[in-house]
Amino acid sequence: MTRNFQTVPVVDISGLDAPALDERQAVAEALGRAAREAGFLYVTSHGLAPVLIADLLAAAQRYFAQPMLVKMASYIGGSTNHSGYVPEGEEVFPGGKIDKKEAYDIGLDWPAGDDRAPMMGPNLWPDDQGFRTAAGAYYQAVSGLARRLFGGFALALSLPQDHFEPHLTCPPSQLRVIHYPFDPHAHPDQQGIGAHTDYEFFTLLHGTAPGLEVMNGQGAWIDCPPIEGAFVVNIGDMLEAWTNGEFVATSHRVRKVGEERYSFPFFATCDYWTVVEPHPDFVTPARPARYPRLISGDHLLSQTIATFGYLKDRREGAVASPAPGFGAFGPKPAQTLGRRAEQTETAPPRRIRRRRRA
Repeated sequence: MTRNFQTVPVVDISGLDAPALDERQAVAEALGRAAREAGFLYVTSHGLAPVLIADLLAAAQRYFAQPMLVKMASYIGGSTNHSGYVPEGEEVFPGGKIDKKEAYDIGLDWPAGDDRAPMMGPNLWPDDQGFRTAAGAYYQAVSGLARRLFGGFALALSLPQDHFEPHLTCPPSQLRVIHYPFDPHAHPDQQGIGAHTDYEFFTLLHGTAPGLEVMNGQGAWIDCPPIEGAFVVNIGDMLEAWTNGEFVATSHRVRKVGEERYSFPFFATCDYWTVVEPHPDFVTPARPARYPRLISGDHLLSQTIATFGYLKDRREGAVASPAPGFGAFGPKPAQTLGRRAEQTETAPPRRIRRRRRA
């Protein structure tokens, strides 16, 4: 498959909850085409009330406008479940530059004292009830949308619509509320966040300004600007591995733009202890398993430890399995496409690399 798309496909998912299977299947087939051919898509008619996005944006604007001392009162380093304020420079990727951004990370708000898995526990919230209310309502709503999309992707793979349900009892999915300040010196060709793939199952994104670009199979960068009323959805490493490459985690990047930008990515994943490996339906003698077996949450935790300063300081006490090796999911930038094209379908299992969060 060349994956030579020139625009990011748009899928109306209003029929995903229809009583008739054929209506649900029609939506699933459109989701499947987009996941196979682009790995990126817009979803419309998703059912989320616009007021949820508006309230979160207003809360984010109010929160990030505060003095640094106030924001640092809810610094992520004081949390038990990797939640809280992320100042510029806290998140640094090996060999990478410090991104000009700040963020607030929010996870599944899990009761204190329940040690079911690392990175789970009560969220660290700022002293701002409006922010907590807006972010909590958005998290709950977008989690519901993610569950519906899990069902749609299952149908697209000719699996039962509830195939992923046993793995969605308490997933540590993460919402990031990101603020990119106004940059009067931004150049249109300057990189904001480098090319990467997301390592959860898929991402649901709302952004307020352009800058997101998606790489097609020919190595060309395709604009993926915000569309009113739509979410951007992209396939992540875990779903690529689960499907043995049937769905592809497409490389994407964010270029710098002069205007202030807010971004709300929701990284949808399965329960912490979910075993991720190619599903038997997608493994054949001609296409053997191409990905290693791993535990979803351990992979998430090991990657997070590798990139966040406060967790590096806690490394000695962190509970995580050894980090797997890092290779590449999805297509590469143009200069590396030749080596990728030479790989055969009997290549050894590919390994997992770090990714940056947009």
